Amino acid sequence: MSQALHPFKSVSYGGRAPGVKLLVTAAVHGNEVCGTHALRRLIDEIDRGEVVIARGQLTLVPVTNPLAFQKGQRNGDRNLNRALGPAPIPREFEDHVANWLCPIMAGHEVLLDLHSFNANGQPFAMLGPVNNQGAIEPYRHAQEEEAWVQVLGVNRVVDGWLSTYARGVARRREEAGALAATLDLNPNYGVGTTEYMRSLGGRALTLECGQHRDPQSPEVAYAAVRRTLAHFGLVDEPQPAPAQQFETLTLQEVVDKRHPEDRFVREWQSFDALEAGDLIGVRHDGQEVRAPARGRIMFPNTAAAARQEWFYLALPNQRLTHS
Repeated sequence: MSQALHPFKSVSYGGRAPGVKLLVTAAVHGNEVCGTHALRRLIDEIDRGEVVIARGQLTLVPVTNPLAFQKGQRNGDRNLNRALGPAPIPREFEDHVANWLCPIMAGHEVLLDLHSFNANGQPFAMLGPVNNQGAIEPYRHAQEEEAWVQVLGVNRVVDGWLSTYARGVARRREEAGALAATLDLNPNYGVGTTEYMRSLGGRALTLECGQHRDPQSPEVAYAAVRRTLAHFGLVDEPQPAPAQQFETLTLQEVVDKRHPEDRFVREWQSFDALEAGDLIGVRHDGQEVRAPARGRIMFPNTAAAARQEWFYLALPNQRLTHS
């Protein structure tokens, strides 16, 4: 594979007045192209003078992972959105992406990362942690992220990703013992674009715009970017109105597949509702896996290998009730 066949491209605009430095990325996963369509549309509008960047800096990356994009699949050599960070000795294509992307992120204050998903479902945003000084994801901009997520145009918000992932890694390392050297057992493996941006002191949201091929997904992405521009004052447009109702969820637990013959009892989709005691799956030895409380299942993976993430459990929270 020739790296020269896959150059990296970003498009930047600067306003005449100082302001927020905003980065918007799309196609971190190559088969998630709704954000690509949205950003190319916005670039055309800015170039024609239909949208004017009045202040701050806007950088758009319509195709973050060009190899995966060219292949039309999630990854090039690996998942760019795991263990993201500069690679001193780049080996895989995504290492080169990271070495290009991370300095760009460091030069910005805010990141909006646009994604889509495989199953049918409504768009949702992934929010960062509450303010804390813990070891996993210390943070101090929670209120700013909360205000921002409310104007993106979606009604479902999920938090708790990195802390839940880290707990799963700790459990896997304990169970794996001497085998605990693989990448997915790295405590930093759950770090993607938004987590890396927060580690730099920035604010960041992931927006899952809808199903990959849903014609509305690019519209969701475009509207969210335009709302973000107005919210942070990069354009001279009114502040977007916040949504009136939210479903807010916190990831609480990741459940791993223990054996290749562990199976779900039905074809679950992300955000399917669960009541306490609902049967989710059955282990190869007949042990039942049931929901511990009322909530939702997220990211169910029928194709998961043994010792890998099988599904997540999310519980309702009241984080945005002040809205």
